[in-house]
Amino acid sequence: MIDENCIFCKIANGEIPSKTVYEDDDFRVILDLGPASKGHALILPKDHYNDLYELTDDLTGKAFILAKKISILLKKKLNCEGLNLVQNNGRTAGQTVFHFHIHIIPRYNDDQQKIGWKPQEVTQEELEDTLQKIFES
Repeated sequence: MIDENCIFCKIANGEIPSKTVYEDDDFRVILDLGPASKGHALILPKDHYNDLYELTDDLTGKAFILAKKISILLKKKLNCEGLNLVQNNGRTAGQTVFHFHIHIIPRYNDDQQKIGWKPQEVTQEELEDTLQKIFES
């Protein structure tokens, strides 16, 4: 299913030109127009899913296998020292385009990017409480 109002649907299905790195029946991988670093790519499913919660299990597996394949390609061809896979779900988590996608961000020494979080302190009791909530029926 395609959302006629979704820019990523239009890009993934070739309605809007892009710098395509890879394409198959399910996905198009493009270079990001606002890259965090050289080679920053986006994996876009051709069908519309708002986020990870809506993506089928089959496509979820294919997306992450593809992320590995593209990551290996970028490391080999662009000589990056590392990479980040970023996948945001929901506005609070930083999602700005509501079409599932995975960012593959090559990392280079001194690239000045900061992708991370400030670790919080947690007690063993808080961890146990969280664990209990996860397993509550």
